[in-house]
Amino acid sequence: MFGIGKKWERELAAAVDELVAADTLAFGGVGLAGQVLPVTSAYERVSAAVDDHPDEVRRQLDRVLADGTPAGRAYAATLLERVDPAAARAAWTSLRDDPSEFTTFVGCVMDRETLGNYARQRLATS
Repeated sequence: MFGIGKKWERELAAAVDELVAADTLAFGGVGLAGQVLPVTSAYERVSAAVDDHPDEVRRQLDRVLADGTPAGRAYAATLLERVDPAAARAAWTSLRDDPSEFTTFVGCVMDRETLGNYARQRLATS
């Protein structure tokens, strides 16, 4: 893939690859130092591409929902809320019974969560 396509396409693809393999869900800095995890940076890069390339981001999010880890699918459904709210709701609904677990970080607090429980929480607040 190196050298093929536009720079933004390569950068988006790399960020999406990071989301597909995500093992942790964190939307900000973690730990005492507030370190931003590579997957959080990838999420932010995909989010930044939504305004300029919504159709390509939407296509890539479908890939993460299909092939991603539980944390990756949570990132994808969250991003989908900006691109296609109805599709995001459908994604969260399809994930609400998923027993797969992933690690979450909110500041210094690390926890484990099931994708199903996380999806039910997102559905309740949407």
